Amino acid sequence: MQKNKPMQRKADFLIIGSGSAGLIFALKVAAYGKVIVLSKSSMDNTATSYAQGGIAAVMYSPDNYEKHISDTIQAGAGINDEKIVRITIIESTERIKELIAWGTQFDKEKSGKYALAREGGHSEFRILHHKDNTGYEIQRALSQKVKEHPDIEILENYFAIDLITQHHLNEMVTRHRSDIICYGVYAMNRTTSEIETILARTTMLATGGMGNVYQTTTNPLFSTGDGLAMAYRAKTHLENLEFVQFHPTSLYNPGEKPSFLISEALRGAGAMLKTKKDEIFMHKYHKMGSLAPRDIVARAIDKELKLSGDDYVFLDARHINKIEILNHFPTIYAKCLSIGIDITKEMIPVVPAAHYSCGGIKTNEFAQTGICNLYAAGEVASTGLHGANRLASNSLLEAAVFSHRAAQHAIKSLKNYNFHSSVPNWDASGRVLNEEMILITQSKKELQSIMSNYVGIVRSDLRLKRALDRLEILYKETEDLYDKSILSQDICELRNMINVGYLVIKMAMNRKESIGLHYTIDYPEEKTKGRGNKDVKMRRDKVLKEK
Repeated sequence: MQKNKPMQRKADFLIIGSGSAGLIFALKVAAYGKVIVLSKSSMDNTATSYAQGGIAAVMYSPDNYEKHISDTIQAGAGINDEKIVRITIIESTERIKELIAWGTQFDKEKSGKYALAREGGHSEFRILHHKDNTGYEIQRALSQKVKEHPDIEILENYFAIDLITQHHLNEMVTRHRSDIICYGVYAMNRTTSEIETILARTTMLATGGMGNVYQTTTNPLFSTGDGLAMAYRAKTHLENLEFVQFHPTSLYNPGEKPSFLISEALRGAGAMLKTKKDEIFMHKYHKMGSLAPRDIVARAIDKELKLSGDDYVFLDARHINKIEILNHFPTIYAKCLSIGIDITKEMIPVVPAAHYSCGGIKTNEFAQTGICNLYAAGEVASTGLHGANRLASNSLLEAAVFSHRAAQHAIKSLKNYNFHSSVPNWDASGRVLNEEMILITQSKKELQSIMSNYVGIVRSDLRLKRALDRLEILYKETEDLYDKSILSQDICELRNMINVGYLVIKMAMNRKESIGLHYTIDYPEEKTKGRGNKDVKMRRDKVLKEK
């Protein structure tokens, strides 16, 4: 049973999440105070470690910052924050050099220059990579540096339940959200099932995404939107969650979770999307063909599948040199071979899968949220970089840039933050052991079905209304179960996923247009006057106009 634990941990810097956003922040602040990093599972089991393609940055001519800025805004449909885009791209080169200095090994050409790839939406070759497991390599290097640091404590298998704010202290909060202060987090030690109080002068949310709100996702199973839900309950501002990026090419292998990602870099190397009839089709939807931005490719595949009634389309890499496949895509080659597909001789069956959340907790240029002492970086944050659609391989870059900026700000501000003197321990009184696991399991399946069928690649007002009505029932049932039960990770994750699903639906309902990753048949781009393509072009032109 969960009992009040009299001992309270304290840290000057508390980081929730051990992916690249969390570990970069940890390394930068460790010289200035005690650091605790919470990992939901093992330290190296993160969304970063699953990232295949690479990290985008300007390294060599003929590429330049303006080209990367332009590509980012084009992909984001012009609703990006131009200031944030410029900050990110202009600081990209230095952040890459820092990762390299920390031990990250990116692939090089024989000349010694870094071997750069090109992915959808990019006008130049600018993707640094390590074969097809770049995220794993970045995670390896960062984890090694963190483990070697004497002032960083890693708490593995700790599940964050809720941020500690005045709401837990029965203190009055005024109508201004800036009055809310974060004092740390309540977290479950998954080994002992005890809920611990961890106090912090500064807290960084680096909890990743929420892909498991959907039935099919490339996200690891632990990506359940925990940070988003905690921030929502703490009453800070979240935005743009309607922009859920579906990766066009996940391996069609029914029953496998998470879905295995077929990196966009394979299309950058020349792989082509085809129907089961061996016909290319992307030229009908975009001038860049199979290298079009992800939202366009995902919708094109979705439309082709609806027209044909097939379960998947093919990605054809048979014409790519086998040596190049083995050298640059060994993970993809091995995975496909494990299910009987030799990609040098056979086409790869692929389908779109929920992949990345472009929205999140609204942050400023220093990764500050609307809550005092609380920062957010990585996929959980909405910096304004991505706009309506993330440009491929910009996410790892975003994490590096804003964890760096958050650390700079947090170090300067630490003297202004103090521990709260009277934070209560978690109160588990009145809760009983819930043995009805089937209730949680079934509700999770229902949620994922609702989101996939009604709030997926193509939406409508009717589908969104139906999703909201169904979710309201699940919400009431789950809150009732949560309030009465001794807490488990399963019930907490379900609660978080329902919170996030609600936010995605509400934000989708409020956006009365088709733009970027949000496509609705009630406001299709080609039929919407004053919105859609015309408005998108105006936005892009405005942001891209030379100063």
